[in-house]
Amino acid sequence: MHENSLIIYKKRKGEFMKRVSLLLVVLAGIWFSACQKNGSAVDPAVETADFESVVSTAARYSISTDSVTIGKCKGKLTEVAAADLPATVTDYVKATYAGSEIKFAAKDPSGKIIVAITLADGTAKGLLFNADGTFAEELKQHAHKAKLTKIEVSALPAAIKAYITANYAGSTVSTAATNADGAYFVAITTNDVVKVLLFNADGTFSKELEKSGKRHKKH
Repeated sequence: MHENSLIIYKKRKGEFMKRVSLLLVVLAGIWFSACQKNGSAVDPAVETADFESVVSTAARYSISTDSVTIGKCKGKLTEVAAADLPATVTDYVKATYAGSEIKFAAKDPSGKIIVAITLADGTAKGLLFNADGTFAEELKQHAHKAKLTKIEVSALPAAIKAYITANYAGSTVSTAATNADGAYFVAITTNDVVKVLLFNADGTFSKELEKSGKRHKKH
């Protein structure tokens, strides 16, 4: 009788340990999913791609808000792929800013062309060209607003994290950066769509930015 009781005990103990192991596996899965949601376990390849998206979006935003653009370009800017820019523009960029990369380019209704580039050392520049492709001038404030410093998602202010949680439920924060003004550019993925959000230096929400939609070639 004692021997049977011992066998039953061992059997029940074995079943209990299996259940504990299964529970630990489930809890580990939940923890991993949570890390994915808050952006602390994002695929490095995805993070890099999303950061490039943030950079090009910041370039677009900085161009549109620069005083030169506002004063000399009329109407809505229409994005242009680097491959479709006039040769006079791309030749000028290659000759004057060797090793630079075009991050964003656009035209206004009158034909004026604006190009945002990043130099080899990471410096951002915005350039204005006339409708015939000849160089006009550099944008005044673009470099200050467009150059970004990448930061860890975990370093984002609590106000930004709380806003994203409340307004973009289920989204994943993949990458974040700040500019010289202290503004935050945050890339999130929601429903398989990448969005770039702009927050002020104090962590308050500013706007959802229009993304640059084209890939640009290096010059």
